[in-house]
Amino acid sequence: MTVRQLKRQEARRIAIRAQRLDADRPTDLLELVRHLTFLQLDPTAAVAPSADLIAFARLGPSHQPEHLQQAIERDHTLFELKAQDDPRQPPFAMIRPTSDLGLLLDSMSTWPPFAAHRRWLEVNEPFRRDVLDRLRQAGPLLSRDIADTSVQPWATSGWSDNQNVTRMLELLNGRGEVAAVGRIARQRVWDLAERVYPAAIEVVPEAQAKLIRDERRLRALGIARPGDVGEAGEPARVEGSTFEWRVDPDATAAGFQGRTALLSPFDRLIHDRIRSQDLFDFEYLLEMYKPVPARRWGYFALPILHGDRLIGKLDAVADRKAGVLRINAIHEDTPFTPDATAAVHAEITELATWLGLDVDERALTE
Repeated sequence: MTVRQLKRQEARRIAIRAQRLDADRPTDLLELVRHLTFLQLDPTAAVAPSADLIAFARLGPSHQPEHLQQAIERDHTLFELKAQDDPRQPPFAMIRPTSDLGLLLDSMSTWPPFAAHRRWLEVNEPFRRDVLDRLRQAGPLLSRDIADTSVQPWATSGWSDNQNVTRMLELLNGRGEVAAVGRIARQRVWDLAERVYPAAIEVVPEAQAKLIRDERRLRALGIARPGDVGEAGEPARVEGSTFEWRVDPDATAAGFQGRTALLSPFDRLIHDRIRSQDLFDFEYLLEMYKPVPARRWGYFALPILHGDRLIGKLDAVADRKAGVLRINAIHEDTPFTPDATAAVHAEITELATWLGLDVDERALTE
């Protein structure tokens, strides 16, 4: 097979366009999530919840958090799942298109993948039945409204010991037996999956479904290392890179027009730190778990995209009590041009307006 030869700038532009971060902005939330395949959830909301930041970076201020809530809770066009379709990735909570259920249910039927978790389910089979019966009789419910009748408690290194109901619900969610139908504050509301998921879903056998998922994942990334997308797409070499790559056969950098965007730390453009370093020469770590003196860029620094480069990080926090978006620092990886500075400041202002906050103007003039 012919190996596609790409210049580094071309590879960057393919990645940016694939993630819908070029000037040709999407306008529909559901279409966006279908293309990206998921929005990652995270409870940290130093600026805004990750899923909303990811959507805002692409859709702009037309996106509102209630749109996600409506799609999950009323329209059921999106659903939440804390399980992965790729054992190479950790099981993050994700918002996915309901239309993708058929590509997931076969793999979900063998969930969980870890022997210790399967043994815990086996030992707690009466507990599992109690949870399902409680939901059948009174659901939808918060986890705190379900009695803990576990035979053997959930045990970890300590941080989630005895969270038995939550762990059971998450495992049953991964198996397709229960569904998260919404949230009250940050707490998930649970019900039987049969009441939530569409009836008569055509289940695609896992061997075939995995190939389709790999192809769709590559389409959403544009270019990726083989470990992330298997044999999807076609092989590629990037000028100056020592890595092997797979590229979406339909991807092109022709006619690319960039823009400026503030990204979530969980944005898929920068989620693969090796790819970010190799293609964009961009170094990034999420420092929220580091002690303050050890942080270089801030607790929840937002990567800054400008054109076809990642040029810096924004250390900001939404101070809702004071009604301001506080800008602690704008870290320039290399000195910004006047145009880049103006574009970044405009994005900060748009972000603050979207959040219903004023900007701490002093930080932008220092």
